[in-house]
Parts: sequence; C-alpha cells; structure tokens
Amino acid sequence: MFGYKAQIIILFLASLLTACAGTKTGNEGRYQIAQDLAPDRLPLAQEMIDPTPIYEPPSRGGNRDYRVLGKDYKVLKSIEGFVEHGIASWYGKKFHGHLTSNGETYNMFDMSAAHKNLPLPTYVKVTNLDNGKQAVVRVNDRGPFHPGRIIDLSYAAAYKLGVTASGTANVKIEALHSSAGIYIAVESHQDAAVLNAKSPAIAALYQLPTKVKKADVNYQLIAGPIANHDEAEKLVSTLHNSGYQNAKIINSARN
Repeated sequence: MFGYKAQIIILFLASLLTACAGTKTGNEGRYQIAQDLAPDRLPLAQEMIDPTPIYEPPSRGGNRDYRVLGKDYKVLKSIEGFVEHGIASWYGKKFHGHLTSNGETYNMFDMSAAHKNLPLPTYVKVTNLDNGKQAVVRVNDRGPFHPGRIIDLSYAAAYKLGVTASGTANVKIEALHSSAGIYIAVESHQDAAVLNAKSPAIAALYQLPTKVKKADVNYQLIAGPIANHDEAEKLVSTLHNSGYQNAKIINSARN
C-alpha cells in the first residue's frame, strides 16, 4: 500500500498532467497519445529566444469564425490595443508534429501559442503575473477550449515563463505590432524543414531572433531586427565567410 505522502505526490503529478491535457478538442482520435505529456528533455536556451514580431499576412487557414463544442468563436479583425487577463495552460508531446489551426506543424520547442480569437499569426507578450516572468510568443493555433483559460502555451514558452511547474498560471497577454529594423535573409530553400533545422543554431550563434517565412516559391531564413546598417553589413560579411554566400540585407521582413 502507498503511504500518505506517496498518495499526495501522485495526486499532485496527476493534477499537473490534467492542467495541460484536453485543451484541444475535436479529432482527438488522430493523436497517438491519449494524455498530453511533457517532452523527454528541457528546452535549449536558443529555443527560448523571444521571436521578434515581423509582418506576416494572415494565414490562409484558421482565420474564419468557427464553432467548437456548440460554442461560436469570432476571429478579431484588429489587434489594436488588445490586452487580456486570465489563465494560461500549455500543451506538449501529444500535439507535437501535428498541424496547427493555420496549417503549420506544431513544435513544442517553438515559442508559440494557441488563442481562441486572435488573428493567425499574431505576436503577443505574455506576463506571468504569479512570478513576473515575460516572454513573446507567436500565436498560430486555436484553443484552449477548457473553461476559464485564455491561452495555451507551447512547452518551451511555458517553461520560460515558469508555467510547467504549476501547470497553469495567471497571465496578462498583450498583442504586439511589427518591429522596425534591418533584417537579413540568411538563406533560401524550397524545403522549410531544412531552414527550420538551421534556425536555432543561427539564433544562438549571433544572438538574434530568427524566423522561417514563405518567400515566393521558396522559404527564407530571416535574422533580425538589427538596429543599424553597419552592424547588419558586418553580419552579412560574417555569414558569407561562414558559407552563406547568398545572405543579404532586406530593409524589412515584409520583403
């Protein structure tokens, strides 16, 4: 028989799993794991670098009003002045590798999140009101549909914010607009997975946010923003010497 303390520990661990489980609804049968779980490793430092808000056109998927569990949800037309307070939860291994609502592949080590009403994608600053920690995440998914929760964080984002220990947290979320600055197109490739594999290393090496975005028929790995042109030119030269011969400055991530 388990002792009293052992029973308390088991109940506590079960509550943590429940906190991050069941936040997505519909098509539950397509997931190989019935109960959501944390990954087998902690996020790396470069995986928790805040993404810099850059201009992105609305995704083709996930931006129409929709209905879940008999409730209607409307997608916001504007993020101007958007601020919200409520409970954050997180989602992890169960959903890793599956499609998000806007058609991207969910990676629990990306700084991403799910929200019921914000346009996809939207960048938001999340403040954990329980401990004061902050992070920026890119919203590319829908949810959480658990009562009382306003945002579902990726595992990396939740870990950075100190949410994984408790399962949920009181948070404030604020929509962010695109940042001004100089960006560098590091490399182009027809396969986004190739660039996604290189993105964390570039971010860690040069201590800059990186992003893979669609550009015409190919994808681009973009680094930035960089404050001044001289620094950007030096980085381009360094990238050329490191084998990225096609690295170039772009005035904005809109390009």
